[in-house]
Amino acid sequence: MTVEIIVYGAEEICASCINLPSSIETTSWLDAALGRKYGNQVRVRYVDIDQPITDEEIEMANKIKREDLWYPVVVIDHQIVTEGNPKLKAIYQVLDKIGIVDRHE
Repeated sequence: MTVEIIVYGAEEICASCINLPSSIETTSWLDAALGRKYGNQVRVRYVDIDQPITDEEIEMANKIKREDLWYPVVVIDHQIVTEGNPKLKAIYQVLDKIGIVDRHE
């Protein structure tokens, strides 16, 4: 089983996140961190909220803008897991719940 983790963000860093990495940098960081722990069971993908493509991406991008969420926004199984500076612990908890196993266990 492979789970897709979507990181929504924008080229411009949100005003409240000035000292944090960009959404694209966060995507790369999450991909590396989660890849080490879960191997090919997870796939991390970036979506620019200013250029969403699918209906689902458009809906989530509109929600992020409408609710003024801090990006990057990390989504797993259509649920927002974390926003702003992503917390790995929160992501791990969701992945554990859906049955993704640490490849080192």
